[in-house]
Amino acid sequence: MRIKNKNIQIVNSKFQTLVFGICFFLTGISSNAQCAMCRAALAGESNIKKAEAVNDGIVYLMVIPYLLVAIIGVLIYKMYQSKKKKAE
Repeated sequence: MRIKNKNIQIVNSKFQTLVFGICFFLTGISSNAQCAMCRAALAGESNIKKAEAVNDGIVYLMVIPYLLVAIIGVLIYKMYQSKKKKAE
């Protein structure tokens, strides 16, 4: 029984390391989230601040759905783990 729990702990730690590595890698990526029409409308030297604001707004709007999916995934994982502990 102890060997099984130790193997599960090793798998969990590897999974956590993988998720952390992916998140750490993705935070450093600079993104240009403008569509082609937005980029064409805001192109030029005079619209640099507006283009940056539109780009930031698009990135913020894009983050919310991913954050919600991640939270729901963590909650489902915790429920699964608590049911598994109760079964043992």
